[in-house]
Amino acid sequence: MNLRSNMPINYLSALTSPKRSPRTNLHLGVTLAAVAGALNAGGFLAVGQYTSHMTGMLAAATDDLVLGRVLPAMAALVSLISFASGAASTALIVNFAKRNRLPYIYTPVLLLEAILLLLFGLIGTKLQQHEVITVSFTTVLLCYTMGLQNALITKISNAEIRTTHVTGLVTDIGIEVGKMLYWNKDKSVSTPNEEVGANRKKLRLHLMLVGAFFVGGVLGASAFKHLGFIATVPLAIALIFLSLAPNLKQRLKLN
Repeated sequence: MNLRSNMPINYLSALTSPKRSPRTNLHLGVTLAAVAGALNAGGFLAVGQYTSHMTGMLAAATDDLVLGRVLPAMAALVSLISFASGAASTALIVNFAKRNRLPYIYTPVLLLEAILLLLFGLIGTKLQQHEVITVSFTTVLLCYTMGLQNALITKISNAEIRTTHVTGLVTDIGIEVGKMLYWNKDKSVSTPNEEVGANRKKLRLHLMLVGAFFVGGVLGASAFKHLGFIATVPLAIALIFLSLAPNLKQRLKLN
């Protein structure tokens, strides 16, 4: 096998390798942000709500409680719990893999996400007919998957990257733009540590994540509009290849 044919496997295996670098964190973050955008926008067409927007979910729950709409409030809390359960599952799986010194600590979570996306794509219509309170199983599944993925990239990047929390990303972009526009007029009265300056590396990272989420959302919404639930199957297949790349590299004895 020549070097050119080896390069894609080397690249994919590096994205999920336990040995991390800023570059692999960035590339994996952009990839998963695009997946999250596709699921969030496409999922809205499927279930009628954005399944990564936990701020909105909690706000809706409080409004419904005050207005006396108990069932909708409980439904929002079910979605919130589903998202948190996904994040908790990631923490359990990754920490178990680390504690037992497993060679591929992130592969199980990516495979689980891929399996859930396959279920969503293949039997999502049937799941939508069943509900927890007033929340369809499809919505519960998507919220759980979003929590699973967001926690994974958070742990991989040591909390530097989140792929579904666009509000925080846009806030950080605004902060760095404000720092960039700040005029350090009189440098003679301040030390270098007191000068205001933008973290351009951080700004670039967050712009790329927001851009990936947007592009993924456009593609996901278009795919759901024309294909329906089955649109998630290609995403699932891509995640399977991504998660199995380190194992495949070892089997092929690539360097």
